[in-house]
Amino acid sequence: MKAFGLSFAPMNVPLRRRLQTLAATAWIISFAFGNVIGYILAALILLFIPWLRLPLLMYFFFMYCDRYSCIEGGRSEKYTRWMRNSLWWHYFRDYFPIKLVKTKDLDPERNYLFCSFPHGVLSTGAFCAFGTDVLKCQELFPGLDFRLLTLEPHFSVPILRELPASFGCCSASAASLEYLLSNKPDQRPGYNFTPKKSNAPVLVVGGASEALQCKPGTYRLVLKRRKGFIRLALKHGTPLVPVISFGETDLYDQINNPEGSLVRKLQNKWQKMTGVAPVLALGRGIFQYTFGIVPHRKPITVVVGAPLDLPKLENPSTEDIDEYHERFTEHLINLFESEKSKYLSNYESVSITFE
Repeated sequence: MKAFGLSFAPMNVPLRRRLQTLAATAWIISFAFGNVIGYILAALILLFIPWLRLPLLMYFFFMYCDRYSCIEGGRSEKYTRWMRNSLWWHYFRDYFPIKLVKTKDLDPERNYLFCSFPHGVLSTGAFCAFGTDVLKCQELFPGLDFRLLTLEPHFSVPILRELPASFGCCSASAASLEYLLSNKPDQRPGYNFTPKKSNAPVLVVGGASEALQCKPGTYRLVLKRRKGFIRLALKHGTPLVPVISFGETDLYDQINNPEGSLVRKLQNKWQKMTGVAPVLALGRGIFQYTFGIVPHRKPITVVVGAPLDLPKLENPSTEDIDEYHERFTEHLINLFESEKSKYLSNYESVSITFE
């Protein structure tokens, strides 16, 4: 139905689809604006809600004591299992929908570094596939303990820091990766619900910079200058697993922001100050399809490729890093080219570009 230039959703939309839209809406609000919401809530409590001040101060003490958990493996499954399996994320998955595809079995005795592309606006596919269990990642890759990595400042936000922590997320810092690639999941009796043998951190390599390049139908990846993960993987002899979320970039368009424009300069400056990319995303609304911040209903298929084995080099040289960075780039291109025809309707005109 159209009115006032807007395309409205019909009145007889099934409740199931309404709940899916609500789940997608809550996702974008909580993860895109969570930092601001957390600080505002803390300020409101301190200024205007006296009876909550003491609990909040106690919570600040807990935050201080818990400040290293995001770089020391994150919360155990004992504390994350309920959130990762919540019915809410089933609605979220079905909104798009999102699927997870395995192309190769992985050895549960080894640690792996999953390298996910593209970032998109909010890494929706990677979050659903590895931040939750609704796509059965633990069954597809038995023995692996998946840890989605995100910016460390998210774990310093009052109250809302508990959201990424509740999924078992960890910091994307070098210290966090060092810990995960050099350790095994905690195996104390009763500590985990299911036995885990190896860590599988999931790094969205392009990060915030890649989010600013996200446009429908394109796969512009920030990889040329990202080599730190190669160095860490070589140091620990950790195989690199390429992951491509086909359809990730179709969820939103963006306000025109070419390199050199005033909009992009302001975005880059804000990103340098906060680490967060201020993407001016163009999606749909809750009750209409014309504009809004809700992602479009577009399918996402998260494809996990075969691992690229790396030697263990305690002190890899620049030449070593460059060599295996080039090998990984080729490995990623091969995965994209071999799989794109299965998940992209216009696959013949779509290719990866690197920056």
